[in-house]
Amino acid sequence: MAKADDSSIDPDALRAVHVAARRALDRASAWEVYPTPTAVILEAANLRIAPASAFDPLRLMEYLVGKAEAAANALKSAISKVFGIYDAGEDLIHIDDTVSASKQNFLKLHEAGHHELPTHRKLFRLFQDCEKTLDPETSDLFEREANNFARFVLFQGDGYAALAADCKLEIRTPIKLAKKFGASVYASCREFARTHSRACVVYVLEPITYCDGAGTRAEVRRIEASPSFLEQFGRPSEQVITLDHSLGRVLPIGRKMTRPTTVSITDRNGQAHECVAEAFDTTFNVLILVYPIKALTRSVIIF
Repeated sequence: MAKADDSSIDPDALRAVHVAARRALDRASAWEVYPTPTAVILEAANLRIAPASAFDPLRLMEYLVGKAEAAANALKSAISKVFGIYDAGEDLIHIDDTVSASKQNFLKLHEAGHHELPTHRKLFRLFQDCEKTLDPETSDLFEREANNFARFVLFQGDGYAALAADCKLEIRTPIKLAKKFGASVYASCREFARTHSRACVVYVLEPITYCDGAGTRAEVRRIEASPSFLEQFGRPSEQVITLDHSLGRVLPIGRKMTRPTTVSITDRNGQAHECVAEAFDTTFNVLILVYPIKALTRSVIIF
């Protein structure tokens, strides 16, 4: 089943998040520094990372027990519930160091978003001094705002999109850019599709499985599409990719990548378009990039 939306916020809220993100990049002089210097950005924000071992369940419980019960509840309700915690009272971030370094970069910037966004910091400190916790709706909004902060800082505003526009429209491009920015391939591919000027879409799939009676299949985790793809084709709604699906033969079964393969996609007017699909298996997810062949020859001028 596809994951819930993790990034959509209204335009006014997004502008406020971007203002805070630009301020963080400015303060750290981090623009056009690659990979994005997460440690420098946190230091400039006067944020500290707790010792790696502190996120071990036993050590974390020891830390929580040492604080007031209300503070412990606030910490447990903090964003990134499993992998990261922001302690507003001590300007401290706890990060699970068992996840990949690239994912840790995003998590650190996500928690920094709570620190940099005034409403987040004030409410976290308020709830650490009382017996209440953030209600689910507010918590979800804070999640999405912090994700947008992390995304803007990690990919340096439109810096990623500008570099991607000068590269080939192929799955190797977001893979290479992931390393350049210090991001995960998963995050890079999502950013690639969301910001590209040409029509393209990225399917993020769960690992491929085989079920008796159902055969080989991969559940759809997320689908990210460029604005021009959405305008021409609409938003895809698949929940699962099987071998019978048009993208089924692109699934990288027993291999890391699949070579570009021709597929057909119907646009919103019912017209079929010849497209190219190629896939990459990150082990954690399967990423499929699809783009119309016409997109390869279209001339684009970026101002």
